[in-house]
Amino acid sequence: MGNHVRLQQRGYDVHPETKSTYDRLSRNMALVVITVSIAPLILVGGLIFDQFRSIYREKVYSHLAEVVDKHKDTIDSFLREKLHEIQYLDRAYSYDQLTNHKFLANILRGMQQQFGRIFVDLGVIDSAGRQIAYAGPFDLLDADYSEAPWYRDSRLQETGISDVFLGLRQSPHFIITVNNDDGERRWTLRATIDFLAFSHLVENIRIGETGSAYILNRSGVFQTRPQEDCGQDLVLTPVRDIPFPALKDVTIRESLGSDDEDYITVSAPLKDGDWTLVYQQRTSDAFSAMTRSEYITLAIFLLGGVAIVVMAVLISRMLVVRFQSIDQESELLTRQMAETGKLAAIGELAAGIAHEINNPVAIMIEEAGWVRDLLEDEGKSMASYGEMERALNQVSTQGRRCKDITHKLLSFARQTDSLTGDVALPSLIREVVDISMQQARLAQVDFHLDLEPDMRPVHASVTELHQVFLNLINNAIQAMEPSGGTLTIACREEDGHASVTVADTGPGIPAANLSRVFDPFFTTKSVGKGSGLGLSICFGIIHQMGGEIDVESAVGRGTSFFIRLPYPPASHSGESKNKEMNHD
Repeated sequence: MGNHVRLQQRGYDVHPETKSTYDRLSRNMALVVITVSIAPLILVGGLIFDQFRSIYREKVYSHLAEVVDKHKDTIDSFLREKLHEIQYLDRAYSYDQLTNHKFLANILRGMQQQFGRIFVDLGVIDSAGRQIAYAGPFDLLDADYSEAPWYRDSRLQETGISDVFLGLRQSPHFIITVNNDDGERRWTLRATIDFLAFSHLVENIRIGETGSAYILNRSGVFQTRPQEDCGQDLVLTPVRDIPFPALKDVTIRESLGSDDEDYITVSAPLKDGDWTLVYQQRTSDAFSAMTRSEYITLAIFLLGGVAIVVMAVLISRMLVVRFQSIDQESELLTRQMAETGKLAAIGELAAGIAHEINNPVAIMIEEAGWVRDLLEDEGKSMASYGEMERALNQVSTQGRRCKDITHKLLSFARQTDSLTGDVALPSLIREVVDISMQQARLAQVDFHLDLEPDMRPVHASVTELHQVFLNLINNAIQAMEPSGGTLTIACREEDGHASVTVADTGPGIPAANLSRVFDPFFTTKSVGKGSGLGLSICFGIIHQMGGEIDVESAVGRGTSFFIRLPYPPASHSGESKNKEMNHD
């Protein structure tokens, strides 16, 4: 809408249908630019996005699998080391030494000093399941373990590591056993492992906010305490297994929790498959960094897309406005060329009419002179002689006036006469003023001429100077219509140049338009009243002659045009000194 108003203010007429066409063009251009720009962006971005998700998921799975595998090795190593230490005791000391309470207490104290309080107590159990020797903080001497599941299971193998249980001490723990048979008797050396130390070793895996590890036995019973945020009441339903051939003992699985959250579980066997180390973490937590990166990337893509759309709309609109302006200027140029053609045709017509009128007027003047001669010879005695002589004088005077007007009109209409010669500027200016006098009277404009009569002539084309001064005078008269004013024309010699000033008392030219008055087709007049070529032609003519033309104006104070024309060289001036200018 704003463009429509601006074009109307500049003199353009924007039809609704034409405006609709330009709007469609703007939309089509914007759609093409947006499609061509965003389509590759979406395709490439989608491909990169998919590859990023795939690589990042593989990286997360690989990292979790390696962490669990290394942690599994650490726990297995811990259990093997403790088992080997108990085996060492069994081989290093005899049955009699181990069943000595004081000796067994010294061994426990030495082990605790060396390894910390990982070993809680030591004990020797006979073949009937009764603990016959004990060193530790509890009163477990003579305790009967014959019906304890861990004891019955351990009797079937040389060594054993029990599940975690409460037992007689009513606190979670597990036992390492070494069975011995010296031929005379069977007995078992047992050691209790501190559950808190072992539990801390397992729980050392903690990644993100929800990642935690725990151990299950073959029956699915927790051997270590899970974290509070993945408690024992949480039920995981497997959804799919993630193949990970790099670590065959590690299983990665995506599961759905009973809390409707997605989980990643990574598991690995411990203690020859009796236990399973399980690490679980919410999928959203495991891939939080990826999700954050995706949101940032998506925001960048959206901002880029919005920028592309905005720029496409703005650029297409700017181009369409420019096209619209060019089309309107082209249409205006066509109209102005048509007006110029009409003016040229009118000029030719006026020249023909002036020539045709000039011949009858010349005959009328000659006939009036012949009649006067007849009256001088034969009609002095007539009573109306005086009246007839007055009439004949009037006919001769008006005839010469008509001849002078047609002579000037013919002189101006000879546009093809571009021959140069010496031109007396004061007389040429008076001639143009005479032609414009009638228009000035109608516009209530008074002429004030300040012409230096003894100026040297300039070397120029009479026709072209005619055109320059006529354009300037006509523009000044039209500017002062209808309220009238004064048009001052001064002509004098200054600094070795011929200087001409044409100043009016019209409304003046706004400062914003002052720098454009000599541009082709620039006009503030309505269509049909000005082509915008007059001042541009004047500028070209003066500069072609080697002169200068400037303008000064202020709103409400009138406008002044200043012309400076060079004088011809002295030798050329001498050669042309005696030539007369013929304007017929």
